[in-house]
Amino acid sequence: MDQLSLGLQTQAAGERLFEEIPALSRLELAYAKVRSNGGSPGPDGQSIEDFGENLSDNLAELSAELKSKRYQPAPVRRVSIPKPSGGERHLGIPTVRDRIVHYAIVLALEPWFEPYFSESSYGFRPGRSQRGAIEAAQKHVAKGKEWVVDLDLEKFFDTVNHDRVLHLIRQRVSDPRLLKLIALILRSGIEIDGRVEKSSLGLPQGSPLSPLLSNIVLHQLDLELESRGLDFVRYADDANIFVGSQKAAERILSSITKFIEGQLKLRVNQAKSQTALSKGVKFLGMTVLASGLAMISLGSMKAARERVKELLPRSAKGSIETQMERVNSWYLGWSSYYAMTNYPNQLRQIEAHIRMRFRLQFVKNHKRKKHLVRVLRRQGVKGSAAYRAVYLKNSGRWKLAHDFVVNRAWTLRWFRQRGMETRSKEGRSHWQEIEEYPRPV
Repeated sequence: MDQLSLGLQTQAAGERLFEEIPALSRLELAYAKVRSNGGSPGPDGQSIEDFGENLSDNLAELSAELKSKRYQPAPVRRVSIPKPSGGERHLGIPTVRDRIVHYAIVLALEPWFEPYFSESSYGFRPGRSQRGAIEAAQKHVAKGKEWVVDLDLEKFFDTVNHDRVLHLIRQRVSDPRLLKLIALILRSGIEIDGRVEKSSLGLPQGSPLSPLLSNIVLHQLDLELESRGLDFVRYADDANIFVGSQKAAERILSSITKFIEGQLKLRVNQAKSQTALSKGVKFLGMTVLASGLAMISLGSMKAARERVKELLPRSAKGSIETQMERVNSWYLGWSSYYAMTNYPNQLRQIEAHIRMRFRLQFVKNHKRKKHLVRVLRRQGVKGSAAYRAVYLKNSGRWKLAHDFVVNRAWTLRWFRQRGMETRSKEGRSHWQEIEEYPRPV
């Protein structure tokens, strides 16, 4: 087939792209993705399980509505969650049936845009991840470009202009039915405390369609950076540009800010955007050092300790098994992500902090000193050592939970035998564990 025929065939397919969306096979695949992702019910209160109870009929009805143009997306339900850095992030939760349509649109649109996206873009793309973004950042820094332009887009998902999104989609997809459907979704409104607000701005975080639309919008930024020959890594609305000097970084921050605000009509958060050495930048929870090695950022480590404190407060109730299950559930996810660190001792520090929080409970649960001495002896501590630690050192509970003797009573092996999940499977000795918490002076 010659190039002209191929081009005409591709154009014709783009004009009929909408026809893929109501197909039952497409909706079934979209439902499977919605179910695998889980999530809360939308404003109608229907859960994924509720929708799945009569799946065939529900998908057939949804397909018929789409084909006959009777489909009307519901407003998304706004949910606010706290941000680690302070403030709140607004999520927009669509109904289950709307989420299925969103996924069906993604499945249709993605092949038309994915081949054109930048190699330096890593967020919400097939076969790409945060780990890939960090590895790319490491390569840039290892080449000597350790000055970073750390861009922060102010309320990006809340400020994207709907007309601009549709204009950018129209450049590659010409099917007016699909464009109208996307416009209906974008302008369906937000339900806040029972009332619906309409807007011409914003991509609801919580919609399966929003990540692809955000990449379509920010592809314009990628093209600009590539045209300037800059090394950069972008993950969704987090972007880092890597250069060789502070002067170059400051110049680029100024000029790129003008481009973003002038051409893309987005806002750069001046308070959070910065130029800094890579060791002073937090990117996707990580920090890349001048050597090119990556470590969990100090802020992420602090947040992890705070989370452990929430999961294991001093006054925690429930059995150790119940608490262990709860903290394991969090730690498996956290450590799976941060396993990309080149400093695995950071993971061991958090594991040690978990054990310390448990030990603090054990100490607190025995308010009478003689009872605590008795427990320590049952745990294998010599009577004289237990007596000195509890009676003579006159330590508060916090210091006592860190003490050599308490570490020796409830060891790493003891916690593992009770199901504690760890990343450090190499069998460290009891003495190595104790070194994590030096004896208080």
